[in-house]
Amino acid sequence: MTTRLTTPDQTTEHDHNQCIRNAIATAEHLCIDRGVQLTPIRHKILELIWNSHKAIKAYDLLDLIRPINDAAKPATVYRALDFLLEQGLIHRVESLNAFVGCRSSGTQHDQLLLICTACHNVEERSAPQVFLALAEETKTAKFSARRKTIEIHGLCNSCRSE
Repeated sequence: MTTRLTTPDQTTEHDHNQCIRNAIATAEHLCIDRGVQLTPIRHKILELIWNSHKAIKAYDLLDLIRPINDAAKPATVYRALDFLLEQGLIHRVESLNAFVGCRSSGTQHDQLLLICTACHNVEERSAPQVFLALAEETKTAKFSARRKTIEIHGLCNSCRSE
């Protein structure tokens, strides 16, 4: 599955099957290194999240997992999501109450999530200048930030062009 991804700077071909394979391989290696188990249900939930770059809700994941595991309950999905979040393999998109795959698994990082209100794709950006400015602001305020996530809703370049 090759799709055209557009960012503000460029348009590139994107092999999404390769994207999924890379995300799963990274997850498998990180779990081995950390001595934790990527159980079959966790593995499948991660795959389902990576099926697109759109954020997906827990109950949508439950609907997708039931044909594979008819005994799956909401708690099954939420336990898998908690594990994947704890391992840094996915992000929670707070404003949508949904989840998206992490492009920088294995590293602790701040997140700038660009959420397209038309196509619903979520792009994760590192935005070092933004987070440097935030670090200065929190330092000035003598505030100790534990994690920083910025969610911006708007139109991606592809949807703007249409």
